[in-house]
Amino acid sequence: MSASPFDSGLYRGLFGDAELARLFSDTAEVRAMMLVLGALAKVQGKAGVIPEVSGAFLNRAAMEVQIDPLGLSESVAQNGVTVPGLVAALRKALEAPEHAAWLHYGATSQDIQDSGLMLRLRQALTLIEGRLVAAAGALATLAEAEAETPMAARTYGQVAVPSSFGALVAGWGWPVIRAVERLRALRPRLCVSLAGAGGTGTMLGPEPAAIRAGLAEALGLADPGRSWHAERSLIAELAEICVAVTAAGAKPGEDLLILTRSDVAEVRLAGGGASSTMPQKQNPVAPSVLVALSRFAAAQGAALAPSREARDGAAWFTEWLVLPGLVMAAGKSAALLGEVAAQIAPDRAAMAARLEDPLGLIHAEALSFALARAMPRPEAQAEVKRLAGMAQAQARALPALVAEAHPGVDLPPLSGPETLGLAPSEARGFARAARAIADGQG
Repeated sequence: MSASPFDSGLYRGLFGDAELARLFSDTAEVRAMMLVLGALAKVQGKAGVIPEVSGAFLNRAAMEVQIDPLGLSESVAQNGVTVPGLVAALRKALEAPEHAAWLHYGATSQDIQDSGLMLRLRQALTLIEGRLVAAAGALATLAEAEAETPMAARTYGQVAVPSSFGALVAGWGWPVIRAVERLRALRPRLCVSLAGAGGTGTMLGPEPAAIRAGLAEALGLADPGRSWHAERSLIAELAEICVAVTAAGAKPGEDLLILTRSDVAEVRLAGGGASSTMPQKQNPVAPSVLVALSRFAAAQGAALAPSREARDGAAWFTEWLVLPGLVMAAGKSAALLGEVAAQIAPDRAAMAARLEDPLGLIHAEALSFALARAMPRPEAQAEVKRLAGMAQAQARALPALVAEAHPGVDLPPLSGPETLGLAPSEARGFARAARAIADGQG
C-alpha cells in the first residue's frame, strides 16, 4: 500500500480524486509559490520598493521559468521549508543577477508558502462546492419523488413511527446545504500572508500594509489586515468545514449500510461491489467509503493544534501533513455523495411491509395519544405499554387490543397520508432549499 491511499495506484479509484490531486502535487505547490513571488516583485516595483524594471522582469519570469520540485528536496529537508531552496533555484535559473537580487524582498518563507496555499485552496474549495451543490440537487430530486413514500422511522435502531423516505433523504441533504453555505462564507476570506520575518513587515518598505494590499489584489485574494503567521483560525475553520463535508456524506452512508442489508432490504443501490467467493453479493462499497472518509477526516482534523510564539514550525509542519488529506477526503466525499444519490432505488413494497407489521406496534404512540383524550396521558402511555406487551405475548394486533379494551375511544387512522405528519413537507422543503442553493440564493 502507498503511504497515502489518495494517490496510490492501487487505491486511487476508491479514495483518490484526480482534480484535487493536481492541486496538491509538488508541481502545483511550487508553481503557486512562484506566482506569489512574481506578483510580490511586481507590486513592490510599482511602489518603488525595488526597481520597477526588476519587478516586471521577475513577475514575467516567475510565470515562465520551470523549477523541478525534486531538486528542492535536500534543501527542504535541511531548512524545514521550501522557499529558501526555491528562491536559490529561481535566482540561478533567471541568469540575471541584477534582477534576481530583488526576488523575495522583505518577505519570509511563510508568507510565500501560505499565500501559495491560499491560491490552491481557492480552486479546491470551488471544486468541492460545485460537487456539494450537485449532490444536494440529486438528493432534492430523490426527496421530492419519495416525499410520500411511507416507511418506518427508526430510533435507537428500533422501528419507531411512520414517516416517509423523502423525509429521511431530506435529513441527509440539510448538512450538505449547511456545508455549501460555510464554504461560500469562507472562500472570500482566503487571504494573502505578507508580514516579514517576525510579523512586523519591517523590511517590506515604508508602507508594508499597502504592499500587502497590493499583493492581495494582484492574486485575487483577501487582505487579512494583519499578520497571521501564528494565528491559524482560518486554517482551523477550513479543517472544520472539511470534516463537516465528510460528516454530511457519512450520514447517508451509515443509513444506507443499514437499509441495503439483506435482512432489511428497503433500498437497492446500483453498482454494488462483488465478493471474491460469494456470487450473490452486492456490497455497499460507496456508502462504506463515505463513512470511512468521515472517520479519517475527524481524526486528521483533531491533529491540528495552536501555534506558539511568532511562528511555530511543529504546528506548521502538522498542517502540511494533515491539510491535503482533509481536503482530498472532503472532495472525494462530495463527489461520491452525488453519485450515490443517483444510484438509490427504494423498495417501496419492502418499506410498506414493515409498516404493515401484523402486530401494529408502530402505531403505539398514536394510540397512546388517542387514549390520552379519555384519561391522563401518563396513564394512557402505561396502558398502551401494557397492551403492547400483551400483543407480543399473544401475537395479536395492538390496535385491536386497544379497541377491545377501550371501545368508547375513537382511534386514529393507521394508514394513509395522515400518518406521515410533516414528513412530506419536510422532504419538499428541503428540495426547495437545495434548488435555491444551486441558484446561489441560499
